[in-house]
Amino acid sequence: MNRRGPKIPPLSVTDAQRAVLEGWVRRRSTAQALALRSRIVLECAEGHSIMEVSRRLKVAPDTVRTWRRRFLDRGLDGLSDEPRPGVPRQITDADVERVIVKTLEEKPANATHWSTRSMAAATGMSQSAISRIWRAFALAPHRCETFKLSTDPLFIDKVRDVVGLYLDPPEKALVLCVDEKSQIQALDRSQPVLPMMPGVPERRSHDYVRAGTTTLFAALEVASGKVIGSLHRRHRAAEFKKFLAKLDKEVPGDLDVHLILDNYATHKTPAIKKWLLAHPRFHLHFTPTGSSWLNLVERWFGELTSKRLRRGVHRSVQALERDIRTWLADWNAHPRPFIWTKTADEILDKVAAYCQRISDSRH
Repeated sequence: MNRRGPKIPPLSVTDAQRAVLEGWVRRRSTAQALALRSRIVLECAEGHSIMEVSRRLKVAPDTVRTWRRRFLDRGLDGLSDEPRPGVPRQITDADVERVIVKTLEEKPANATHWSTRSMAAATGMSQSAISRIWRAFALAPHRCETFKLSTDPLFIDKVRDVVGLYLDPPEKALVLCVDEKSQIQALDRSQPVLPMMPGVPERRSHDYVRAGTTTLFAALEVASGKVIGSLHRRHRAAEFKKFLAKLDKEVPGDLDVHLILDNYATHKTPAIKKWLLAHPRFHLHFTPTGSSWLNLVERWFGELTSKRLRRGVHRSVQALERDIRTWLADWNAHPRPFIWTKTADEILDKVAAYCQRISDSRH
C-alpha cells in the first residue's frame, strides 16, 4: 500500500514572480511573515522536497505545505493573510465621513470646538470610536496654533536678502543678527521655591514680586554662534547707538558688518542714520514686517529664556543683569551656531501654498 499519499505537483515560478519574491526577501521593510513565505516558495521552486525545505528554514512541514499550496492556487496573492474572522464592521465609511465633515465644517452650539464626548453625543457613536477616527485622520480639535502672514509689500525681496546672507554670506564680512529683548523682568517669588525631590517636581508660587526691568541688546554672529551683548535700563535710539558703537569697537576694522534687524523705530531714527553714514562698513538688512522668525537671534533669545530667565529668581535688577552676563559668558566659551537650512524659494513656496489654503487671505 502506498502510504505517501497523492503526488505533489511540481512548483513552477515565472521570472517575474521570482523577481518579486526575491525583492520581498531582500527588502528590510517587508513583514517577516511575508519574507518567510517567499523563502518557502523559492526553496520549493529549486526542487527541494517539503521535508528538506522544512529542515533548511526550520519551520513545520505543514507550514511548507500550506504556503506551497496557496502559491499554486493563487500565485503571489496567495501569500497574503486571509481576512480574519470576527464581528462584522459596525462603523461604515459613511459614518466616518460624517464625523470628519462635522469636525471640519461645524462647531458645537455651546463651545468653540468639539470634544470626543460632544461629538459622540452629536453623532450617536461611542467616544472611543470618535477618538479612533480623529487619530486616523490626524484631527485634533483641542489644539490651536498661531500664525501671522506678513503684509510687508517688500516681503519677497527681504526674504531673499536675509536668507541669502545666511546661506551665502559675503567674503571679508561679518553677518550679525541684532535685536533687543526688552522689558526683562526681575521676578522674586512671593514664597521660597521648593526644590525637586524623588517623585515631586520643583514647586513655586504662582504670584511674584517685581523688582524692575532691563533690556538686552544682542548681536548673534551667524558663522560662529558667538554673541555680543549689552544691557541697558532703557530702550531708546540712544541705547541702540551705544550698542552699534560697541559692535564697531569689537568687530575687526578690516571686515564689513552686515546687520539683520527688525523694523523697530529706534533702528531708523535720524541719529542712527547719521551714525551709519559715518561708518560705511555697516550695512543694514531689515526682516519683513511681522516676520521676527527670520532673525536667528530670536532663537538665541529662546535659549536664554528657557534656560536662565523663566525659572530664575531675582530680587533686584542688578542680580538679573549679573545672571544674564554670566550666562552670556558661558555661551561664548562654547558657542553653538544655528544652521539655517531653508532656501528663500522653499519659504516663499510654503507661504504661497498656505495662502491658497486659507480663506480671505487677500495675499
